[in-house]
Amino acid sequence: MDAEGSPLPDPYDPSPQPQPVSTPPPAPQPAQHRKRKRAAPPTTAPSPAPSDPGSNSGTANPAELLSSRVDLSSRPQLTISRGPIFVPAAEGSEYHKTDIVGVNRVGFRYVPAGINPQGYTLPCRTIESNPTTYRVSWEDRSPFITVTKDGLGLHGGTGFRSARCNAPMVEGNWYLEVKIVHGGGEHHSENGRREGSHVRLGWGRREAPLNGPVGLDGYSYGYRDKTGDKVALSRMRPYGKPYGTGDVIGMYISLPPRREASKEDPNDPAHMKRERIPIDLKGQEVFEILEYPQSKEMTSLMDYSSKSTSSVSVPSAPKKSVVGKMPERSGPSTANKPNAPPLRALPVLPGSRIAFFVNGECQGVAFQDIYDYLQLRQSETHRKKEKKRTREGVKEHRENPFNDGWLGYYPFISLFNDACVHINPGPEFEFPPPDDIDALLDSPAASSSSTPPPPSVETTDRKWRPACKRYAEFMEEQWALDEVEEEEAREEAIKAAAVEKVEAAKKAERNKKRQQADARKRAKLAMQAEQQQQLRGTPGSVDDERSTPGLSALTGLGQPSPLRHGTTFDYEGHGAEGSVETPYSPAPTFASNGDLQGGPSGYNSETEAEAFDAVPRKFSHIEVSSALDRPQSPADMQS
Repeated sequence: MDAEGSPLPDPYDPSPQPQPVSTPPPAPQPAQHRKRKRAAPPTTAPSPAPSDPGSNSGTANPAELLSSRVDLSSRPQLTISRGPIFVPAAEGSEYHKTDIVGVNRVGFRYVPAGINPQGYTLPCRTIESNPTTYRVSWEDRSPFITVTKDGLGLHGGTGFRSARCNAPMVEGNWYLEVKIVHGGGEHHSENGRREGSHVRLGWGRREAPLNGPVGLDGYSYGYRDKTGDKVALSRMRPYGKPYGTGDVIGMYISLPPRREASKEDPNDPAHMKRERIPIDLKGQEVFEILEYPQSKEMTSLMDYSSKSTSSVSVPSAPKKSVVGKMPERSGPSTANKPNAPPLRALPVLPGSRIAFFVNGECQGVAFQDIYDYLQLRQSETHRKKEKKRTREGVKEHRENPFNDGWLGYYPFISLFNDACVHINPGPEFEFPPPDDIDALLDSPAASSSSTPPPPSVETTDRKWRPACKRYAEFMEEQWALDEVEEEEAREEAIKAAAVEKVEAAKKAERNKKRQQADARKRAKLAMQAEQQQQLRGTPGSVDDERSTPGLSALTGLGQPSPLRHGTTFDYEGHGAEGSVETPYSPAPTFASNGDLQGGPSGYNSETEAEAFDAVPRKFSHIEVSSALDRPQSPADMQS
């Protein structure tokens, strides 16, 4: 395989990066995980900037979830990101590594975030990072690529590594230039590498990998410096002339107007929706976003065993005699698998085209009707799985099937070994193209057209726009989406408050009914107790007190026991002085005992005597025993 056949698998071993003089460099941060912990409110307000003396960003968790106003109260409200901090790649070098930025990798991407003022529902909003111009993205590039401070110069490392610019093209005609500082197979004098420096330039989508060259898959379209071939899906086709050190490559893309989302179709991929979580990364607030995944439909195009299409956007491999079977670039094909779901169609952008210029000379149309940058429509089964996985009240990353505002085609620059390039987004170009590039491309002699004279000023008839104009438009789109998100969050908060109010009213009604039921139950029990008390308050049997201990406590204080009865005896010869007046009792009690009452007892009438005779015989032994114990009265002796 030649020098630019595939990226080299050398691992990245970053060296400690020096910080400003105020503090020593922070310790290497651990690898980020998908689960984020909620940030605890700090006891003291630390400085969020790692260069401040009071900063604790070197020891804190590098990625903590920002979800509460309490967590953000001590942080400043920024409009420009703090990062990046530039660390020279080598002593005296103009190329730098960047710190205090989240480099996109491991399926995640990062966007600078700023804290919203008080009164906003959402905690953070989108902000810019310096310089606020069209340039290479600090976050959206391989960490092996070093950059200049203006973001326009790029330097490679080992193997093919790539970088995207900081704003995508979504519609219209756009142009920019890239000057090759080192490339075309040129060897750098300071190293003894066997392979030289190579460059690939082109346009790529968000799904295109950064650890490989442009044209590696169907998500990007490239132009090689070594042979002048165009490449997509790792398949090369003759296109233009080779280029190398000192050449200026013009990159042109024409896209149709963006498609409006259907209001009747809530699952239309053209709808705008964000899925992002604000976190703290090395003292800087950023949005962490789950990167768009590659689809199996696009991956299946890498299967060499299947037939290639005749589309210009999918070039076929050159016919060469190959000994043995060519290696598969993807997993086994699912076309013959039973029960495999059918592959979705890959839509294209009709009328779209990509072309390149070398030192002002048009190389013709490289690709046309390129693939649509929107996501494929999710199947019903996939939507149900995503909905089932979502937990209510938990903020977690979810795959976004809609456009979050970052979809489109980016200038995609791939560098091999020590290749160096310089980006010129305009408005002044070294080799400005004609006012109507499409007309030039449609002409029969497009590839051999002469270089037009450079215009002194920008003409009003120009059909294309310099890439530098795109940045301001893109940021306006992002801030408009921030406003839409804030309005939606307010509406959701109002709805949630209304639901909470209804739930609180229902809960209060349930508590009221429960209290009323408890009151009715207590009243019923009190009524039953009162009825029992009334029944026990009437003259009862002899066994009442014996069979019901503590009955006096149930009847209440201040009331005499219903079993404390006595009788009045009127003995002959004693008169009133010998009489003892007690309540009537049909049964013998201690009150009838003469020893306790101080005199003999008896019945004062024949009626009472008859009643005594009517007492059951089981009490006769009590009366007999008591009669034997007490002294006999004259009435007893007469009887």
